[in-house]
Amino acid sequence: MIHNNEKGESSISAQDENIVLLSIFGTDQPGITSSITRILTGHKVNILDIGQAVIHNHLNLGMLITIPNDCDQILLQQEIKAAVQSVDNRVKFEVVDHSSYAEWVAKQGKARHIVTLLARQITAEHIASLTTVAAQHGLSFDHITRLSGRIPLDSLPAQTKSSVEFSARGTPENLPELRAAFMELSASHDIDIAVQEDTIYRRNRRLVCFDMDSTLIEAEVIDELAIEAGVGDQVAAITEAAMAGELDFNQSFSKRMALLKGLDENVLESVADRLKLTEGAERLFKTLKHLGYKTAILSGGFDYFGRSLQRKLGVDYVFANQLDIAHGKVTGRVVGDVVNGERKASLLRELATKENISLEQVIAVGDGANDLPMLSIAGLGIAFRAKPLVKASAKQSISQLGLDAILYLMGLSDRDMATLGDH
Repeated sequence: MIHNNEKGESSISAQDENIVLLSIFGTDQPGITSSITRILTGHKVNILDIGQAVIHNHLNLGMLITIPNDCDQILLQQEIKAAVQSVDNRVKFEVVDHSSYAEWVAKQGKARHIVTLLARQITAEHIASLTTVAAQHGLSFDHITRLSGRIPLDSLPAQTKSSVEFSARGTPENLPELRAAFMELSASHDIDIAVQEDTIYRRNRRLVCFDMDSTLIEAEVIDELAIEAGVGDQVAAITEAAMAGELDFNQSFSKRMALLKGLDENVLESVADRLKLTEGAERLFKTLKHLGYKTAILSGGFDYFGRSLQRKLGVDYVFANQLDIAHGKVTGRVVGDVVNGERKASLLRELATKENISLEQVIAVGDGANDLPMLSIAGLGIAFRAKPLVKASAKQSISQLGLDAILYLMGLSDRDMATLGDH
């Protein structure tokens, strides 16, 4: 058992065999872990668990240990205190009840969930709100990690990004209700919150499939072509309704294509040249390529522009609609079947089979209603800067940051990515 002396410090009773939580905290110094474990070795102490965190050079080191019956526990405590005090650190000893330890062991192998917070800059209010909602739904975090890099106070980058990952053992009482509560919180605080089950697949994705228009690029190509054809307002209105799920994609696509009839094919190159990549696209593709991922564009847009992006980003597969052109003019039709939502999902399945991976190892990213079929079957489906219907239907969404925020949902940190840059 633990006794408190006149200074309020805890000590270990020498008469009991104990499981003890040893906590050391103070300024981080090299060699602390080594010196403590050497002392434990001399007393034949066994380590059941160990964890360490350093925040701004402040150390928090914890060890769960078992102390044998024949150990001089008072001497052990004195030696550890002397070692930590010599480097201006403090130590705390807490006896752990055997039934409490058995309960902790029994939780081993239980489901785990990861909650990822994304924002331009994370505040205390963001974390307070997130953890409050989590607690209300029976989720308790046992590990918190900052994924984003250190942020300078004097000169914040224009497109700064912050991410913190929260890890919890167990399953929320009602996962759909938790997702809905997080979505409401995201909307009111201009943040993104993703909830994923922490399975082996989360760390073993192999294929990432992207929509193109308003996902990889900050435009709808068909709208850009319509501007060149002088029918921009008409086509844009149809596009907006289709992406919001208000119109059937095939019907809306036919209507928009008909309005492009007679467009000179020479404008395709100039439109491709002015298309702007979405924030974070280049960094994302560079990282995915370093890690050996396969990438694909599955688009209801046009093959000509998909191939242009393929050359810029190194995309492995491109599937999109092929414009029908006769005598140098757009005919208002496409060659072959239209790449609609169902076709995107089918292509995603085919690519997974081709790459010999499961659907759980696929990430799908899109913004429109026609992306929902592929988002729903992928192991990680992400609605990116999406319409309200799509955000409400997809399990995960990113609205505040760029495409490279997907890397945070994959569990990668800025430090990981900086290391990749050295290779």
